[in-house]
Amino acid sequence: MNIGIIGAGFVGRAIGKLSVKTGHRVMLSNSRGPHTLFSLRHGVGAEVGTVEEAIAFGDIVVIAIPLAAYRSVPADALAGKIVIDTNNYYPDRDGRIAELDALETTTSELLAAHLPQSRIVKAFNAITMNDLEKDDRAPGSADRRALPLAGDDADAKTVAMRLYEEFGYDAVDAGPLAEGFRFERATPAYCVAMTKLQLQQTLAQTTRAGKRAA
Repeated sequence: MNIGIIGAGFVGRAIGKLSVKTGHRVMLSNSRGPHTLFSLRHGVGAEVGTVEEAIAFGDIVVIAIPLAAYRSVPADALAGKIVIDTNNYYPDRDGRIAELDALETTTSELLAAHLPQSRIVKAFNAITMNDLEKDDRAPGSADRRALPLAGDDADAKTVAMRLYEEFGYDAVDAGPLAEGFRFERATPAYCVAMTKLQLQQTLAQTTRAGKRAA
């Protein structure tokens, strides 16, 4: 696949590096322009471009920018695209977002409302990037870590599951996008290593009211 990535911080670089390692072509981008990403050509093995170029390049597009900047993502250009949303809500970084504080919606539903013609899947948000690069295990390993995802589009979820598998992780489908609250920041499943069965049980037991205080 061709994978366009918007955002070249820890998340974008880690997903880009693993995607290249597993045989995909990657283009990294950020809001400051490709001239700021020169070193990543060799460090990640990716191409670099503008946000618009990365969107056009990608069979899928990964959003790896702070949540506060989600409205900067160009909606028209992403119409019809599979979009993997890696966002988490950090009030100290993103400022307060009233509907998230009131538990009225989820981070990925905010992005989906901004990208109504895109096919959103929430993935790669519930593991640190250091762990993502080192916790991979072969299929069938007793200690193989599982990662959650959620989305309303079956094909988008299949793509995320494929990437999880290629990167060395089991996938657990939490259901539609609205169920993404089960593995947002401040939930029991957030950035905690679990097997597939453990993660399934944890997600099933997580409620909106049970989220830890931000």
